[in-house]
Amino acid sequence: MLNHFKISIKKDLEQQLNTRFNQEISIIVEEPKKAELGDLSVPVFSIVKTLRKPLPQIVDIVKEELTKVGDAAYFNKIDSVSGFINITLNRTKFSELVINDFDNTDSYGQNEFGQGKTICIDYSSPNIAKPFSIGHLRSTIIGHSLGNILEKCGYNVVRINHLGDFGTPFAKTIYAYLNWGNQEIVEQDPVNELVKLYVEFNEKAKLDPNLDEEARKIFNELEQGNETYVKLWEYIREESLKDYMKVYDLLGVRFDSYNGEAFYNDKMQAIVDELKEKKLLIKDQGAMIVDLGDDIPPALIQKTDGATLYITRDLAALFYRKNTYHFDEVLYVVGNEQKLHFTQLKRVVDKMGYDFAENIHHINFGLVLQDGKKMSTRKGKIVKLEDVLNEASTMSLDYINEKNPGLENKEEIATHIGVSAVVFNDLKNYRTNDFEFNLEEMVNFAGQTGPYLQYTSVRIQSILDSALNTTNKMNYDLFEGEHYFDILKNISLYEDIIIKARLEYAPSILAKYLLNLASLFNSFYAKERVLVDDEVERNTKLHLLKMTKDILNDGMRLLGMQVILKM
Repeated sequence: MLNHFKISIKKDLEQQLNTRFNQEISIIVEEPKKAELGDLSVPVFSIVKTLRKPLPQIVDIVKEELTKVGDAAYFNKIDSVSGFINITLNRTKFSELVINDFDNTDSYGQNEFGQGKTICIDYSSPNIAKPFSIGHLRSTIIGHSLGNILEKCGYNVVRINHLGDFGTPFAKTIYAYLNWGNQEIVEQDPVNELVKLYVEFNEKAKLDPNLDEEARKIFNELEQGNETYVKLWEYIREESLKDYMKVYDLLGVRFDSYNGEAFYNDKMQAIVDELKEKKLLIKDQGAMIVDLGDDIPPALIQKTDGATLYITRDLAALFYRKNTYHFDEVLYVVGNEQKLHFTQLKRVVDKMGYDFAENIHHINFGLVLQDGKKMSTRKGKIVKLEDVLNEASTMSLDYINEKNPGLENKEEIATHIGVSAVVFNDLKNYRTNDFEFNLEEMVNFAGQTGPYLQYTSVRIQSILDSALNTTNKMNYDLFEGEHYFDILKNISLYEDIIIKARLEYAPSILAKYLLNLASLFNSFYAKERVLVDDEVERNTKLHLLKMTKDILNDGMRLLGMQVILKM
């Protein structure tokens, strides 16, 4: 709602100033850095520069024109401080507007920012034949949350799990399985046994470098359709997906496509042919490359043995998605360390002459650390995400047994709390930052945590359930009170926050907003008795609480958290 005021004031003020001075004048409407200065602010420095008039004169002119804009009826005061014109809203009128808008909207915060546009999101993408580790947590939940936020903004979202089901690492697993694996043991616990074989391969390869060459040969033959290797690949892929679905079900994550790297095996030659036709492919020491300029290394398209690389398959995948889904943007939710790869990918597409290169975005993120170090499957150090989620759920159940042992369905509720705690702890961090994984801090019912948000929602619901509501009347004058207006103003920002999270591809913006809203409610509740005798006052407070709860619940849903009713 506040964003609508910003847009409307900007439009009206620019039109009035342009007419008055017969000159193009651009202005900015923002929020003051200090809340006590007002609710909206118009910096006038750029106007001074454009019109070449003294600052005091421009301030007087802009203040005068502000009284004529369409939303002026909602202004209580217009002040100026050091080149900024600050607007204080009429709290009573603004509150009535926000509440009426909320009541007449099916889904508050829903917007048409992306109406008619399609975005493909490539996220999660675990490597088959390896457990779903905590290292895949960030891509999975950042991608899932971004998908939810984009849908809230009106986009058609295509969610893609680009499985790592091809490449030399997978060939190492095949070699190990065929040479020293035990079929019966593998079939009892496929993924865990296969990763043991992979780790064993890497240990033996340190002593015998020829093993790496054998793996490369297997990969090349797999690409060519070797029947034995293909059959083994199909079995391992199927078993891996069964294992991964347990985690996806716990997280509530879904996909529209599970087409992994192997799906594009027969689609890469067309890319190579097009690169040749456009004279972009260069032979370099037996390999085929695309020269991308002096600032970044060339893109290696084919090895000397003719085998393809990640970028070849990613190019094939990209063009398949463009032709299939007709995307307006494509997002790759992949770690910081892949920055060069996606820079090369965009540069190749650009050199091929396609203008959609600018709509390819690498949504990078930092590492999940354990004792300050990155986890590595290669060295056998791995923490399974399913085990972590189950442990978080157990910790939540211990808390429930201590505080509310008679709670119905407490095991299910504990799972919702534990999983959401892990999800929120990740998303509250700005995605490009590394963070240390600490379950005890995550599953804490106080502080900046997921359980804190869930508890606040449950607390509000409990008040609403116990309330006797006998009137629909509202006392908007109550919102002259600071603690009333702070909550309402925060609620009015919800749509703006969602759009900002979309533009910056940053769920942390929404996560921090929800923490602030929950804090404002708890502060309000400490000061005010909600279930008062006066019917109109009681209804006003209950209405404010319901709005707060609805925003908290919708925001948690967008982050991929579970909303619960009791805890």
